[in-house]
Amino acid sequence: MLNNSDRRAGSGSGDGAEVVVALDRGLAILDRLAQHGGGSLSDIARDTKIPVSTTFRLLSTMRRRGFVEFSERDQGWYIGTRAYCVGNAYHSRINVVEVAHPFLRQLMERAGETANLAIENNGEVVFICQVEANNPLRAHFSSGSRAPMHASGIGKMLLAHMPDDFVDALIAQRGLEAATRHTITDPQALRAELQRVRDQGWALDDEERILDMRCIAAPVFDPVGTIVAGVSISGLATRLTRQEMNHYRDLVVRVAGFTQYWVEIGKPIQDEVIARTEYEGV
Repeated sequence: MLNNSDRRAGSGSGDGAEVVVALDRGLAILDRLAQHGGGSLSDIARDTKIPVSTTFRLLSTMRRRGFVEFSERDQGWYIGTRAYCVGNAYHSRINVVEVAHPFLRQLMERAGETANLAIENNGEVVFICQVEANNPLRAHFSSGSRAPMHASGIGKMLLAHMPDDFVDALIAQRGLEAATRHTITDPQALRAELQRVRDQGWALDDEERILDMRCIAAPVFDPVGTIVAGVSISGLATRLTRQEMNHYRDLVVRVAGFTQYWVEIGKPIQDEVIARTEYEGV
C-alpha cells in the first residue's frame, strides 16, 4: 500500500490524476539512461535531480526486474533487456518489418543485391529482415545476427543519429576493433565519418566489415524524428562499383523513404499499394 510520500496529486500528469512519485522517478531514470547510453550512479542522480540513495534503490529495484543492468567493470548502469522487450511492444503496433519487407523485395530485384533491414540493440547492429539476392555469390546475414556498429553501413548510419554521449560510451566500452584493414579504428576518424554520413544522408561500408563486400545504407525515422532502423543493400565490391554508386545510393535512399512514410502512417502496407507507388521513376 502506498503512503502519502509515494503520491503527488495532479503534479505533472496534465489530467488531474495522481502521480506515483517512485514510479515517476524510475521512469525518469530509464529515460535518462536511454538518452545517454548509461551512466554512473552519481551522474544519474545529478541529471535526474533525485537523491543518490533514492536513485540507488530505484536502480536496484529495476535491476531485479531486468529493466536496467549494472556493469562491474566500469561501475555503470545501463538499459536492460526487459526495457528493450517492453519497448518492442510498441513496435508491434507499427511493425517496421511488415512495412519494409515488400520494399526490400523490390530493392533486391532492382539492385540485384541482398537487401537488409537492421536496428540498434545494446550497442550492436541487429539484422531483423533480409531479402537475399539470386546471385550465387551474395551477402547473407541471418535474422537476429549482429555486427559492430562502427564497421557496417547500417551501423554507421544508426550511430550517426545517436547522441554524442552514446557514441562516446560505445567507443569506451566496446572499442573500435578492426574487422578488416579498411575498418575505422580511430575515434576521431569515426566521428568525422559519422558527421559525413549525417550531412549526405547515407552511409557506405567500403569493405570495412568483410573484404570484397560493400554495403550502402539509408535511415528510417519515426514520426518524431528518432532513427528506428536502417535499410541497406550488400554485395560484392566488384558489382557495387564506385562508378555505379550514385545509382545504388538513390535506390536505397528511396526505399528507406517509402518505408519511413508508411511507418509514419502506422499501417501495414499491401502489395497493391506498392504497385501504385511511383517507384519506377528511380
